[in-house]
Amino acid sequence: MPAAVRGFPRRRGERSARRARPEGRTGERMTTPKIDTLKIDALLALKSEGRLLVGRDRIRLLEAVAEHGNITQAAKALGYSYKTAWDAVNAINNLLPRPAFITRAGGRSGGGAEVTEEGVRLISAFHRLEERLARISAAIAEDGLEGQDSFLFWSLGIRISTRNVFQCEVVELTVGPVDVVVRLKMSSETTILARVTHEAADDLELAVGRTVLALVKAPFVTLASAGPDPAPQDNSFIGTITRRIDADAGAAYAKSEILIDIGSGKTMTAIVPRQLADTQNLREGMVARASFDADHVVLAAD
Repeated sequence: MPAAVRGFPRRRGERSARRARPEGRTGERMTTPKIDTLKIDALLALKSEGRLLVGRDRIRLLEAVAEHGNITQAAKALGYSYKTAWDAVNAINNLLPRPAFITRAGGRSGGGAEVTEEGVRLISAFHRLEERLARISAAIAEDGLEGQDSFLFWSLGIRISTRNVFQCEVVELTVGPVDVVVRLKMSSETTILARVTHEAADDLELAVGRTVLALVKAPFVTLASAGPDPAPQDNSFIGTITRRIDADAGAAYAKSEILIDIGSGKTMTAIVPRQLADTQNLREGMVARASFDADHVVLAAD
């Protein structure tokens, strides 16, 4: 469980904590000075099977939702925009086997929100681990770190620009002469197809039962009505549009961001030309089809 330890200060008269280079003598090495406990900021990123799940800010958001029973009020209490709060809880739900957060009917102003039992367990687990990390940080401050071992505490997680990130399990591999088609279980009801090269499959050590992240950039997701698909793609999901955000219609290449609830607590984000969204009358509450090709799925694994 990596944590970032930052803010190592230098005391007067002390050298940098980089490993000393040999200068003709053997057995010499540079030691890391002890650090004032108050100078350490140790941050925890909770992961699920090695995948980044949630950090302190998202836990605070879940706690605010539990307190206020409303995503708008929770966002306001923490100084977040409504969109930022929604994106955060959707990201958590997409990476959990079961949703940590659900909404009740009523829309942005009248609807409610609540943290599920899964969410409560997530909050509790995070705080328990954070307490342990605090004790480890105190020990580091007291005893210091030798050489460059502090690098082990540098990475607390990753930030990904791709909007659609899902934790999946490999359930089937179909090996062809050129590539490998990977069937991934995203939830008990939903699977995704990805297509990768043989080299990529080997590098990722893909095998049935392996847990991976599936990433799909929002512009690769196409939207259509929920009727028969005139141009079937490898991946197609029927869901309900939960949010639409439009760029200024007068702006060049104006886009619309559209979120679709595809079931099992999972949300798919699509970015489409606003003209297309207007023509198809894509709106909140509408049932629509979200599709993308297997070649547009990027897989990541530890």
